Amino acid sequence: MDINEMSMDEIWKEINRQLNANPTPYTGLNTLYALDLAGDDGGQFGLKFADGKAETMKGQIENADCALQMSVSDFKKLLGGKLNSTAAFMMGKLKVKGNIGLALKLENLLKEYQL
Repeated sequence: MDINEMSMDEIWKEINRQLNANPTPYTGLNTLYALDLAGDDGGQFGLKFADGKAETMKGQIENADCALQMSVSDFKKLLGGKLNSTAAFMMGKLKVKGNIGLALKLENLLKEYQL
């Protein structure tokens, strides 16, 4: 399915499914990400890695280790491998609060999965 035709709810369900089907890439990662995605079908989402499991959440995320802000369209490009997080950050398309190293780690982690 084309990621550009998927709703954000469908994308997050697919991320959750793939992460839990193959936990190897994030073994040992204990991190909470908050994503604030602007635009049509946007919203606030969370991605938690703990004890070898991944969990996706919707809504306000408190106490995130790394908070990311970007548009829905840029998030889809990032997931599809068409946008590099470093370039997005330099162009102002991605804002990061907290540990920037965790933001880079998330991009590399998501590349392990095919969306």
